[in-house]
Amino acid sequence: MTDAEDRKPQSDEARSAFTPPAVVAAPAEAESSTTSEFAVPDGLAVPKHATESETTSEFSVPDGLDMAPAAADETEGSAFSTPRTYSAKQTAAFTPASGIPLVRLAQDVPWQDRMRTMLRMPVTERPAPEPVQRHDEAGPAVPRVLDLTLRIGELLLAGGEGAEDVEAAMFAVCRSYGLDRCEPNVTFTLLSISHQPSLVDDPVTASRTVRRRSPDYTRLAAVYQLVDDLSDDETHVSLEEAYRRLAEIRRNRHPYPGWALTLASGLLAGAASVLVGGGFVVFVSAAIGAMLGDRLAWLCAGRGLPEFYQFTVAAMPPAAIGVALTLAHADVKASAVITGGLFALLPGRALVAGVQDGLTGFYITASARLLEVLYFFVGIVAGVLTVLYFGVQLGANLNPDAALGASDDPLWQIGASMMLSLAFAVLLQQERSTVLMATLNGGVAWVVYGAMHATGDISPVASTTVAAGLVGLFGQLLARYRFASALPYTTAAIGPLLPGSATYFGLLGIAQNEVDSGLASLTQAVALAMAIAIGVNLGSEISRIFLRIGSAEKRRAAKRTRGF
Repeated sequence: MTDAEDRKPQSDEARSAFTPPAVVAAPAEAESSTTSEFAVPDGLAVPKHATESETTSEFSVPDGLDMAPAAADETEGSAFSTPRTYSAKQTAAFTPASGIPLVRLAQDVPWQDRMRTMLRMPVTERPAPEPVQRHDEAGPAVPRVLDLTLRIGELLLAGGEGAEDVEAAMFAVCRSYGLDRCEPNVTFTLLSISHQPSLVDDPVTASRTVRRRSPDYTRLAAVYQLVDDLSDDETHVSLEEAYRRLAEIRRNRHPYPGWALTLASGLLAGAASVLVGGGFVVFVSAAIGAMLGDRLAWLCAGRGLPEFYQFTVAAMPPAAIGVALTLAHADVKASAVITGGLFALLPGRALVAGVQDGLTGFYITASARLLEVLYFFVGIVAGVLTVLYFGVQLGANLNPDAALGASDDPLWQIGASMMLSLAFAVLLQQERSTVLMATLNGGVAWVVYGAMHATGDISPVASTTVAAGLVGLFGQLLARYRFASALPYTTAAIGPLLPGSATYFGLLGIAQNEVDSGLASLTQAVALAMAIAIGVNLGSEISRIFLRIGSAEKRRAAKRTRGF
Protein backbone atom coordinates (compact mmCIF):
# COMPACT_ATOMS: atom_id res chain seq x y z
CA MET A 1 0.00 0.00 0.00
CA THR A 2 1.46 3.37 -0.99
CA ASP A 3 1.88 6.40 1.27
CA ALA A 4 -1.04 8.19 -0.40
CA GLU A 5 -3.31 5.28 0.34
CA ASP A 6 -2.09 5.29 3.95
CA ARG A 7 -3.13 8.96 4.31
CA LYS A 8 -6.60 8.46 2.83
CA PRO A 9 -9.27 8.34 5.55
CA GLN A 10 -10.97 5.00 5.66
CA SER A 11 -14.71 4.73 5.95
CA ASP A 12 -16.48 2.69 8.56
CA GLU A 13 -17.32 0.00 6.00
CA ALA A 14 -13.63 -0.49 5.15
CA ARG A 15 -12.74 -1.64 8.68
CA SER A 16 -13.18 -5.30 9.50
CA ALA A 17 -15.31 -6.30 12.43
CA PHE A 18 -12.53 -8.72 13.50
CA THR A 19 -9.82 -6.10 13.67
CA PRO A 20 -8.58 -5.88 17.26
CA PRO A 21 -8.91 -2.55 18.98
CA ALA A 22 -5.98 -0.20 18.99
CA VAL A 23 -5.33 -0.67 22.71
CA VAL A 24 -5.14 -4.48 22.44
CA ALA A 25 -1.82 -5.90 21.34
CA ALA A 26 -1.91 -8.59 18.71
CA PRO A 27 -0.81 -12.01 20.08
CA ALA A 28 2.42 -13.54 18.81
CA GLU A 29 2.13 -16.41 16.39
CA ALA A 30 2.54 -19.84 17.85
CA GLU A 31 4.97 -22.33 16.43
CA SER A 32 2.14 -24.47 15.24
CA SER A 33 0.49 -21.66 13.36
CA THR A 34 -0.01 -22.28 9.70
CA THR A 35 2.21 -20.25 7.39
CA SER A 36 2.55 -19.94 3.66
CA GLU A 37 4.82 -22.35 1.87
CA PHE A 38 6.52 -19.37 0.21
CA ALA A 39 7.47 -17.79 3.53
CA VAL A 40 11.16 -17.31 4.16
CA PRO A 41 12.44 -19.84 6.66
CA ASP A 42 13.64 -18.59 9.99
CA GLY A 43 17.37 -17.94 10.13
CA LEU A 44 17.74 -17.38 6.38
CA ALA A 45 19.22 -13.92 5.83
CA VAL A 46 18.05 -11.94 2.81
CA PRO A 47 20.68 -9.71 1.17
CA LYS A 48 19.85 -6.03 1.29
CA HIS A 49 21.29 -5.21 -2.16
CA ALA A 50 20.16 -6.71 -5.40
CA THR A 51 22.65 -8.73 -7.39
CA GLU A 52 23.86 -7.68 -10.83
CA SER A 53 21.69 -10.25 -12.50
CA GLU A 54 18.58 -9.11 -10.62
CA THR A 55 16.19 -7.09 -12.69
CA THR A 56 15.38 -3.67 -11.21
CA SER A 57 13.11 -0.81 -12.31
CA GLU A 58 14.61 2.01 -14.31
CA PHE A 59 12.75 4.40 -12.01
CA SER A 60 14.40 3.11 -8.85
CA VAL A 61 16.50 5.53 -6.86
CA PRO A 62 20.27 5.01 -7.38
CA ASP A 63 22.41 4.08 -4.42
CA GLY A 64 23.91 7.01 -2.62
CA LEU A 65 21.17 9.47 -3.55
CA ASP A 66 19.63 11.00 -0.42
CA MET A 67 15.87 11.28 -0.44
CA ALA A 68 14.00 14.12 1.24
CA PRO A 69 12.03 12.97 4.28
CA ALA A 70 8.45 12.10 3.51
CA ALA A 71 5.82 14.63 4.44
CA ALA A 72 3.96 14.08 7.66
CA ASP A 73 0.79 12.15 7.26
CA GLU A 74 -2.37 14.23 7.41
CA THR A 75 -4.80 13.39 10.14
CA GLU A 76 -7.79 11.43 9.11
CA GLY A 77 -10.97 13.50 8.78
CA SER A 78 -14.14 13.94 6.82
CA ALA A 79 -14.11 14.21 3.07
CA PHE A 80 -15.92 17.57 3.52
CA SER A 81 -13.11 19.04 5.62
CA THR A 82 -11.38 22.13 4.29
CA PRO A 83 -8.07 21.22 2.55
CA ARG A 84 -4.86 22.05 4.40
CA THR A 85 -3.70 24.47 1.69
CA TYR A 86 -7.08 26.22 1.32
CA SER A 87 -7.34 29.94 1.98
CA ALA A 88 -10.62 31.78 1.54
CA LYS A 89 -8.84 35.06 0.85
CA GLN A 90 -6.99 33.60 -2.16
CA THR A 91 -9.98 32.00 -3.83
CA ALA A 92 -12.39 33.48 -6.33
CA ALA A 93 -16.13 33.48 -6.13
CA PHE A 94 -17.81 30.21 -7.02
CA THR A 95 -19.08 30.09 -10.58
CA PRO A 96 -21.24 27.10 -11.51
CA ALA A 97 -20.90 25.29 -14.81
CA SER A 98 -24.07 26.93 -16.12
CA GLY A 99 -22.14 30.13 -16.73
CA ILE A 100 -23.11 32.46 -13.87
CA PRO A 101 -20.73 35.42 -14.16
CA LEU A 102 -18.35 36.24 -11.35
CA VAL A 103 -19.85 38.84 -9.02
CA ARG A 104 -17.59 41.42 -7.48
CA LEU A 105 -19.04 43.82 -4.93
CA ALA A 106 -17.53 47.22 -4.41
CA GLN A 107 -16.70 48.03 -0.81
CA ASP A 108 -17.43 51.76 -1.04
CA VAL A 109 -21.19 51.37 -1.56
CA PRO A 110 -23.69 51.30 1.32
CA TRP A 111 -24.27 47.98 3.00
CA GLN A 112 -27.95 48.05 1.98
CA ASP A 113 -27.09 47.72 -1.71
CA ARG A 114 -24.37 45.11 -1.17
CA MET A 115 -26.68 42.96 0.92
CA ARG A 116 -29.57 43.31 -1.57
CA THR A 117 -27.31 42.12 -4.36
CA MET A 118 -26.24 38.97 -2.51
CA LEU A 119 -29.58 38.29 -0.85
CA ARG A 120 -31.36 37.76 -4.17
CA MET A 121 -28.80 35.16 -5.29
CA PRO A 122 -28.90 31.45 -4.47
CA VAL A 123 -26.45 30.38 -1.80
CA THR A 124 -24.19 28.60 -4.31
CA GLU A 125 -23.95 31.68 -6.54
CA ARG A 126 -23.06 34.24 -3.91
CA PRO A 127 -19.57 35.72 -4.07
CA ALA A 128 -16.75 34.52 -1.86
CA PRO A 129 -17.09 35.54 1.78
CA GLU A 130 -15.80 39.01 2.39
CA PRO A 131 -13.50 39.66 5.36
CA VAL A 132 -15.64 39.48 8.48
CA GLN A 133 -15.09 40.47 12.07
CA ARG A 134 -13.41 37.65 13.99
CA HIS A 135 -12.78 38.58 17.60
CA ASP A 136 -11.54 35.17 18.63
CA GLU A 137 -10.65 31.93 16.98
CA ALA A 138 -13.89 30.13 17.76
CA GLY A 139 -16.21 33.06 17.06
CA PRO A 140 -19.48 33.83 18.83
CA ALA A 141 -22.14 31.23 19.36
CA VAL A 142 -24.48 30.81 16.41
CA PRO A 143 -27.75 30.99 18.44
CA ARG A 144 -26.71 34.29 20.00
CA VAL A 145 -25.88 35.81 16.62
CA LEU A 146 -29.24 34.71 15.26
CA ASP A 147 -30.99 36.14 18.31
CA LEU A 148 -29.27 39.51 17.84
CA THR A 149 -30.21 39.46 14.18
CA LEU A 150 -33.87 38.81 14.96
CA ARG A 151 -34.00 41.57 17.56
CA ILE A 152 -32.58 44.08 15.08
CA GLY A 153 -35.01 42.96 12.40
CA GLU A 154 -37.89 43.28 14.88
CA LEU A 155 -37.10 46.93 15.58
CA LEU A 156 -36.83 47.71 11.86
CA LEU A 157 -40.08 45.97 10.96
CA ALA A 158 -41.93 47.53 13.90
CA GLY A 159 -40.65 50.95 12.83
CA GLY A 160 -42.31 50.65 9.42
CA GLU A 161 -39.36 49.53 7.27
CA GLY A 162 -40.05 47.52 4.14
CA ALA A 163 -39.56 43.76 4.13
CA GLU A 164 -36.69 43.89 1.64
CA ASP A 165 -34.72 46.40 3.72
CA VAL A 166 -35.33 44.34 6.87
CA GLU A 167 -33.97 41.19 5.18
CA ALA A 168 -30.94 43.10 3.93
CA ALA A 169 -30.18 44.35 7.45
CA MET A 170 -30.56 40.86 8.94
CA PHE A 171 -28.29 39.39 6.30
CA ALA A 172 -25.68 42.09 6.96
CA VAL A 173 -25.63 41.33 10.69
CA CYS A 174 -25.14 37.59 10.09
CA ARG A 175 -22.29 38.12 7.62
CA SER A 176 -20.56 40.55 9.96
CA TYR A 177 -20.14 37.70 12.47
CA GLY A 178 -19.07 35.09 9.94
CA LEU A 179 -22.41 33.35 9.27
CA ASP A 180 -22.39 33.39 5.47
CA ARG A 181 -24.90 30.64 4.69
CA CYS A 182 -27.93 32.42 6.16
CA GLU A 183 -31.44 32.81 4.77
CA PRO A 184 -33.63 35.47 6.45
CA ASN A 185 -37.38 35.50 5.92
CA VAL A 186 -39.68 38.41 6.77
CA THR A 187 -43.46 38.46 6.83
CA PHE A 188 -45.90 40.93 8.32
CA THR A 189 -45.69 39.63 11.90
CA LEU A 190 -43.03 36.89 11.81
CA LEU A 191 -39.26 37.04 11.43
CA SER A 192 -37.22 33.88 10.93
CA ILE A 193 -33.66 33.11 9.96
CA SER A 194 -31.88 29.85 9.18
CA HIS A 195 -28.14 29.13 9.18
CA GLN A 196 -26.53 25.97 7.79
CA PRO A 197 -22.76 25.79 8.41
CA SER A 198 -22.15 23.27 5.63
CA LEU A 199 -23.87 20.70 3.48
CA VAL A 200 -23.40 17.99 6.09
CA ASP A 201 -24.38 19.98 9.19
CA ASP A 202 -27.87 20.44 10.55
CA PRO A 203 -29.36 23.93 10.05
CA VAL A 204 -30.07 26.20 13.00
CA THR A 205 -33.35 28.13 12.74
CA ALA A 206 -34.76 30.85 14.99
CA SER A 207 -37.86 33.04 14.76
CA ARG A 208 -39.42 36.04 16.45
CA THR A 209 -42.90 37.57 16.36
CA VAL A 210 -43.59 41.30 16.03
CA ARG A 211 -46.45 42.18 18.39
CA ARG A 212 -46.53 45.96 18.31
CA ARG A 213 -45.61 48.67 15.82
CA SER A 214 -44.49 52.18 16.68
CA PRO A 215 -43.38 54.76 14.08
CA ASP A 216 -40.29 56.01 15.91
CA TYR A 217 -37.81 57.05 13.23
CA THR A 218 -35.20 58.15 15.78
CA ARG A 219 -34.97 54.58 17.01
CA LEU A 220 -34.96 53.41 13.38
CA ALA A 221 -31.98 55.65 12.59
CA ALA A 222 -30.10 54.31 15.64
CA VAL A 223 -30.66 50.71 14.50
CA TYR A 224 -29.38 51.59 11.02
CA GLN A 225 -26.27 53.10 12.57
CA LEU A 226 -25.69 49.91 14.55
CA VAL A 227 -26.01 47.76 11.43
CA ASP A 228 -23.67 50.10 9.57
CA ASP A 229 -21.03 49.77 12.30
CA LEU A 230 -21.39 45.99 12.30
CA SER A 231 -20.93 45.86 8.52
CA ASP A 232 -17.84 48.07 8.55
CA ASP A 233 -14.62 46.05 8.41
CA GLU A 234 -12.70 48.78 10.23
CA THR A 235 -15.15 49.02 13.12
CA HIS A 236 -14.91 46.03 15.44
CA VAL A 237 -18.10 45.60 17.46
CA SER A 238 -18.25 42.56 19.68
CA LEU A 239 -21.44 40.65 20.27
CA GLU A 240 -21.72 41.91 23.83
CA GLU A 241 -21.23 45.50 22.68
CA ALA A 242 -23.93 45.06 20.02
CA TYR A 243 -26.35 43.73 22.66
CA ARG A 244 -25.55 46.68 24.92
CA ARG A 245 -26.19 49.23 22.17
CA LEU A 246 -29.40 47.48 21.19
CA ALA A 247 -30.63 47.64 24.79
CA GLU A 248 -29.85 51.37 24.90
CA ILE A 249 -31.81 51.89 21.69
CA ARG A 250 -34.82 50.17 23.21
CA ARG A 251 -34.59 52.21 26.43
CA ASN A 252 -34.16 55.57 24.72
CA ARG A 253 -37.03 57.96 25.24
CA HIS A 254 -38.84 59.59 22.35
CA PRO A 255 -37.31 62.89 21.22
CA TYR A 256 -40.63 64.73 21.53
CA PRO A 257 -43.02 64.68 24.53
CA GLY A 258 -46.70 63.80 24.30
CA TRP A 259 -47.93 67.41 24.30
CA ALA A 260 -45.64 68.17 21.34
CA LEU A 261 -47.18 65.31 19.38
CA THR A 262 -50.66 66.61 20.11
CA LEU A 263 -49.70 70.10 18.91
CA ALA A 264 -48.09 68.57 15.82
CA SER A 265 -51.31 66.75 14.94
CA GLY A 266 -53.23 70.02 15.23
CA LEU A 267 -50.66 71.85 13.13
CA LEU A 268 -50.85 69.14 10.48
CA ALA A 269 -54.65 69.36 10.25
CA GLY A 270 -54.59 73.15 10.15
CA ALA A 271 -51.99 73.24 7.38
CA ALA A 272 -53.97 70.67 5.37
CA SER A 273 -57.13 72.78 5.70
CA VAL A 274 -55.24 75.77 4.30
CA LEU A 275 -54.18 73.69 1.28
CA VAL A 276 -57.85 73.13 0.38
CA GLY A 277 -58.86 76.80 0.70
CA GLY A 278 -59.37 77.41 4.41
CA GLY A 279 -58.66 80.63 6.27
CA PHE A 280 -57.60 81.45 9.80
CA VAL A 281 -60.85 80.32 11.41
CA VAL A 282 -60.74 77.07 9.46
CA PHE A 283 -57.10 76.59 10.49
CA VAL A 284 -57.92 76.94 14.18
CA SER A 285 -61.05 74.78 13.96
CA ALA A 286 -59.23 71.96 12.15
CA ALA A 287 -56.34 72.12 14.63
CA ILE A 288 -58.68 71.90 17.63
CA GLY A 289 -60.59 68.98 16.10
CA ALA A 290 -57.40 67.07 15.32
CA MET A 291 -56.00 67.60 18.82
CA LEU A 292 -59.24 66.40 20.39
CA GLY A 293 -59.18 63.34 18.15
CA ASP A 294 -55.56 62.65 19.09
CA ARG A 295 -56.33 62.77 22.82
CA LEU A 296 -59.35 60.51 22.40
CA ALA A 297 -57.21 58.01 20.44
CA TRP A 298 -54.62 58.03 23.23
CA LEU A 299 -57.37 57.37 25.74
CA CYS A 300 -58.67 54.43 23.71
CA ALA A 301 -55.15 53.04 23.36
CA GLY A 302 -54.69 53.20 27.12
CA ARG A 303 -57.92 51.24 27.55
CA GLY A 304 -56.66 48.52 25.24
CA LEU A 305 -58.98 49.15 22.29
CA PRO A 306 -57.70 48.00 18.86
CA GLU A 307 -56.39 50.54 16.37
CA PHE A 308 -59.55 50.25 14.27
CA TYR A 309 -61.59 51.91 17.01
CA GLN A 310 -58.84 54.41 17.70
CA PHE A 311 -59.04 55.65 14.10
CA THR A 312 -62.84 55.71 14.30
CA VAL A 313 -62.85 57.85 17.44
CA ALA A 314 -60.07 60.16 16.17
CA ALA A 315 -62.02 60.94 12.97
CA MET A 316 -65.15 62.11 14.82
CA PRO A 317 -64.08 65.46 16.42
CA PRO A 318 -62.98 67.21 13.16
CA ALA A 319 -66.18 66.06 11.43
CA ALA A 320 -68.28 67.17 14.41
CA ILE A 321 -66.68 70.64 14.40
CA GLY A 322 -67.31 70.98 10.66
CA VAL A 323 -70.97 70.02 11.09
CA ALA A 324 -71.33 72.41 14.05
CA LEU A 325 -69.95 75.31 11.99
CA THR A 326 -72.43 74.49 9.23
CA LEU A 327 -75.37 74.37 11.63
CA ALA A 328 -74.27 77.71 13.10
CA HIS A 329 -74.29 79.24 9.59
CA ALA A 330 -70.74 80.46 10.04
CA ASP A 331 -69.11 81.98 6.99
CA VAL A 332 -66.38 79.34 6.80
CA LYS A 333 -65.71 76.29 4.68
CA ALA A 334 -66.71 73.45 6.94
CA SER A 335 -65.57 70.88 4.39
CA ALA A 336 -62.03 72.24 4.71
CA VAL A 337 -62.13 71.54 8.46
CA ILE A 338 -63.15 67.93 7.91
CA THR A 339 -60.60 67.48 5.14
CA GLY A 340 -57.81 68.79 7.38
CA GLY A 341 -58.74 66.29 10.06
CA LEU A 342 -58.59 63.44 7.54
CA PHE A 343 -55.05 64.37 6.51
CA ALA A 344 -53.83 63.66 10.02
CA LEU A 345 -55.34 60.16 9.99
CA LEU A 346 -54.66 58.71 6.53
CA PRO A 347 -52.07 55.89 6.86
CA GLY A 348 -49.71 57.08 4.15
CA ARG A 349 -46.59 55.21 5.28
CA ALA A 350 -48.40 51.88 5.66
CA LEU A 351 -49.78 52.25 2.15
CA VAL A 352 -46.38 53.06 0.64
CA ALA A 353 -44.75 50.15 2.50
CA GLY A 354 -47.47 47.75 1.34
CA VAL A 355 -47.14 48.69 -2.32
CA GLN A 356 -43.35 48.64 -2.08
CA ASP A 357 -43.39 45.12 -0.65
CA GLY A 358 -45.65 43.99 -3.48
CA LEU A 359 -43.43 45.53 -6.15
CA THR A 360 -40.33 43.87 -4.68
CA GLY A 361 -41.89 40.39 -4.53
CA PHE A 362 -43.05 40.14 -0.90
CA TYR A 363 -46.66 39.44 -1.76
CA ILE A 364 -47.75 37.95 1.56
CA THR A 365 -46.39 40.92 3.51
CA ALA A 366 -47.83 43.35 0.96
CA SER A 367 -51.27 41.77 1.23
CA ALA A 368 -51.18 42.00 5.02
CA ARG A 369 -50.07 45.64 4.97
CA LEU A 370 -52.73 46.64 2.44
CA LEU A 371 -55.36 44.80 4.47
CA GLU A 372 -54.24 46.79 7.52
CA VAL A 373 -54.57 50.02 5.51
CA LEU A 374 -58.06 48.93 4.45
CA TYR A 375 -59.11 48.37 8.05
CA PHE A 376 -57.77 51.78 9.09
CA PHE A 377 -59.53 53.42 6.18
CA VAL A 378 -62.80 51.69 7.05
CA GLY A 379 -62.42 52.92 10.62
CA ILE A 380 -61.98 56.50 9.41
CA VAL A 381 -64.97 56.11 7.09
CA ALA A 382 -67.12 54.78 9.91
CA GLY A 383 -66.26 57.69 12.21
CA VAL A 384 -66.78 60.41 9.62
CA LEU A 385 -69.92 58.86 8.13
CA THR A 386 -71.51 58.55 11.55
CA VAL A 387 -71.03 62.26 12.24
CA LEU A 388 -72.05 63.33 8.72
CA TYR A 389 -75.19 61.20 8.85
CA PHE A 390 -76.38 62.81 12.07
CA GLY A 391 -75.41 66.23 10.70
CA VAL A 392 -77.52 65.72 7.59
CA GLN A 393 -80.42 64.54 9.73
CA LEU A 394 -80.12 67.72 11.82
CA GLY A 395 -80.35 69.86 8.70
CA ALA A 396 -76.70 70.65 8.03
CA ASN A 397 -76.35 71.77 4.41
CA LEU A 398 -72.90 70.44 3.55
CA ASN A 399 -71.92 71.64 0.09
CA PRO A 400 -69.52 69.29 -1.72
CA ASP A 401 -68.27 72.17 -3.91
CA ALA A 402 -67.34 74.41 -1.00
CA ALA A 403 -63.73 73.28 -0.86
CA LEU A 404 -63.11 73.53 -4.59
CA GLY A 405 -62.37 77.25 -4.47
CA ALA A 406 -58.86 76.80 -3.08
CA SER A 407 -56.48 79.70 -2.79
CA ASP A 408 -54.41 80.33 -5.87
CA ASP A 409 -51.57 81.98 -3.98
CA PRO A 410 -48.63 79.63 -4.61
CA LEU A 411 -46.47 81.01 -1.81
CA TRP A 412 -49.24 80.48 0.74
CA GLN A 413 -49.77 76.89 -0.42
CA ILE A 414 -46.04 76.13 -0.46
CA GLY A 415 -45.75 77.42 3.10
CA ALA A 416 -48.73 75.31 4.17
CA SER A 417 -47.27 72.19 2.53
CA MET A 418 -43.94 72.67 4.29
CA MET A 419 -45.73 73.21 7.59
CA LEU A 420 -47.66 69.99 7.02
CA SER A 421 -44.44 68.05 6.33
CA LEU A 422 -42.84 69.54 9.44
CA ALA A 423 -45.73 68.43 11.65
CA PHE A 424 -45.70 65.00 10.01
CA ALA A 425 -41.98 64.62 10.78
CA VAL A 426 -42.59 65.42 14.45
CA LEU A 427 -45.42 62.88 14.65
CA LEU A 428 -43.07 60.24 13.23
CA GLN A 429 -40.52 60.96 16.00
CA GLN A 430 -37.78 61.85 13.54
CA GLU A 431 -34.35 63.07 14.50
CA ARG A 432 -34.05 66.83 14.62
CA SER A 433 -31.30 66.72 12.01
CA THR A 434 -33.66 65.17 9.45
CA VAL A 435 -36.70 67.38 10.03
CA LEU A 436 -35.42 70.26 7.90
CA MET A 437 -34.61 68.09 4.88
CA ALA A 438 -37.98 66.32 5.10
CA THR A 439 -39.73 69.69 5.24
CA LEU A 440 -37.89 70.97 2.16
CA ASN A 441 -38.61 67.71 0.34
CA GLY A 442 -42.33 68.15 1.03
CA GLY A 443 -42.21 71.70 -0.33
CA VAL A 444 -40.54 70.48 -3.52
CA ALA A 445 -43.21 67.80 -3.93
CA TRP A 446 -46.01 70.36 -3.68
CA VAL A 447 -44.27 72.73 -6.11
CA VAL A 448 -44.00 69.95 -8.70
CA TYR A 449 -47.59 68.88 -8.16
CA GLY A 450 -48.91 72.44 -8.39
CA ALA A 451 -46.88 73.22 -11.49
CA MET A 452 -48.15 70.13 -13.31
CA HIS A 453 -51.76 70.11 -12.13
CA ALA A 454 -52.67 73.78 -11.66
CA THR A 455 -50.45 75.36 -14.32
CA GLY A 456 -50.00 72.53 -16.81
CA ASP A 457 -53.57 71.22 -16.44
CA ILE A 458 -52.31 67.63 -16.11
CA SER A 459 -54.40 64.98 -14.38
CA PRO A 460 -53.97 64.81 -10.59
CA VAL A 461 -52.94 61.14 -10.73
CA ALA A 462 -50.06 61.79 -13.14
CA SER A 463 -49.01 64.91 -11.22
CA THR A 464 -49.04 63.00 -7.94
CA THR A 465 -46.96 60.18 -9.43
CA VAL A 466 -44.24 62.53 -10.67
CA ALA A 467 -44.16 64.48 -7.41
CA ALA A 468 -43.98 61.30 -5.33
CA GLY A 469 -41.25 59.98 -7.64
CA LEU A 470 -39.12 63.04 -6.90
CA VAL A 471 -39.76 62.54 -3.19
CA GLY A 472 -38.50 58.96 -3.44
CA LEU A 473 -35.49 60.00 -5.54
CA PHE A 474 -34.38 62.77 -3.19
CA GLY A 475 -35.07 60.57 -0.18
CA GLN A 476 -32.79 57.82 -1.49
CA LEU A 477 -30.06 60.34 -2.33
CA LEU A 478 -30.16 61.81 1.16
CA ALA A 479 -30.28 58.38 2.75
CA ARG A 480 -27.30 57.07 0.79
CA TYR A 481 -25.35 60.25 1.53
CA ARG A 482 -25.83 59.66 5.25
CA PHE A 483 -25.82 55.82 5.11
CA ALA A 484 -29.23 55.78 6.79
CA SER A 485 -32.82 54.80 6.10
CA ALA A 486 -34.84 56.67 3.47
CA LEU A 487 -38.06 56.65 5.50
CA PRO A 488 -37.41 59.89 7.44
CA TYR A 489 -36.89 61.77 4.17
CA THR A 490 -39.84 60.35 2.23
CA THR A 491 -42.71 59.60 4.63
CA ALA A 492 -43.21 63.13 5.92
CA ALA A 493 -42.67 64.63 2.47
CA ILE A 494 -45.62 62.77 0.92
CA GLY A 495 -48.00 64.28 3.48
CA PRO A 496 -49.20 67.16 1.24
CA LEU A 497 -49.98 64.68 -1.55
CA LEU A 498 -52.33 62.47 0.49
CA PRO A 499 -55.88 62.29 -0.95
CA GLY A 500 -57.70 63.93 1.94
CA SER A 501 -60.15 66.03 -0.09
CA ALA A 502 -61.08 63.16 -2.43
CA THR A 503 -61.73 60.94 0.59
CA TYR A 504 -63.96 63.55 2.20
CA PHE A 505 -65.99 64.15 -0.97
CA GLY A 506 -66.55 60.42 -1.34
CA LEU A 507 -67.78 60.06 2.23
CA LEU A 508 -69.99 63.14 1.91
CA GLY A 509 -71.56 61.79 -1.27
CA ILE A 510 -72.40 58.50 0.43
CA ALA A 511 -73.84 60.34 3.46
CA GLN A 512 -76.09 62.41 1.17
CA ASN A 513 -77.30 59.31 -0.71
CA GLU A 514 -75.29 60.24 -3.79
CA VAL A 515 -73.62 56.85 -4.02
CA ASP A 516 -72.36 57.19 -7.61
CA SER A 517 -70.48 60.42 -7.01
CA GLY A 518 -69.27 59.18 -3.66
CA LEU A 519 -67.83 55.98 -5.10
CA ALA A 520 -66.23 57.97 -7.91
CA SER A 521 -64.47 60.23 -5.39
CA LEU A 522 -63.35 57.25 -3.31
CA THR A 523 -62.01 55.58 -6.45
CA GLN A 524 -60.02 58.71 -7.21
CA ALA A 525 -58.69 58.68 -3.65
CA VAL A 526 -57.51 55.07 -4.08
CA ALA A 527 -55.89 55.96 -7.42
CA LEU A 528 -54.04 58.90 -5.83
CA ALA A 529 -52.87 56.70 -2.97
CA MET A 530 -51.53 54.10 -5.38
CA ALA A 531 -49.87 56.85 -7.42
CA ILE A 532 -48.06 58.06 -4.30
CA ALA A 533 -46.86 54.57 -3.39
CA ILE A 534 -45.73 53.65 -6.90
CA GLY A 535 -44.07 57.04 -7.39
CA VAL A 536 -42.02 56.75 -4.20
CA ASN A 537 -40.90 53.23 -5.11
CA LEU A 538 -40.10 54.23 -8.70
CA GLY A 539 -37.99 57.15 -7.53
CA SER A 540 -36.03 54.82 -5.26
CA GLU A 541 -35.40 52.36 -8.10
CA ILE A 542 -34.30 55.14 -10.46
CA SER A 543 -31.76 56.27 -7.89
CA ARG A 544 -30.27 52.76 -7.78
CA ILE A 545 -30.35 52.03 -11.51
CA PHE A 546 -29.29 55.22 -13.23
CA LEU A 547 -27.33 57.08 -10.58
CA ARG A 548 -24.92 54.19 -9.84
CA ILE A 549 -25.59 54.35 -6.12
CA GLY A 550 -25.66 50.63 -5.60
CA SER A 551 -23.42 47.87 -6.87
CA ALA A 552 -22.84 47.49 -10.59
CA GLU A 553 -24.60 44.14 -10.75
CA LYS A 554 -27.78 45.28 -8.93
CA ARG A 555 -30.05 42.86 -7.15
CA ARG A 556 -31.67 40.20 -9.25
CA ALA A 557 -35.40 40.07 -9.79
CA ALA A 558 -37.81 37.53 -11.22
CA LYS A 559 -38.40 37.69 -14.96
CA ARG A 560 -41.86 38.27 -16.32
CA THR A 561 -43.82 35.09 -16.77
CA ARG A 562 -45.44 36.00 -20.13
CA GLY A 563 -48.76 34.80 -18.80
CA PHE A 564 -47.63 31.25 -18.04
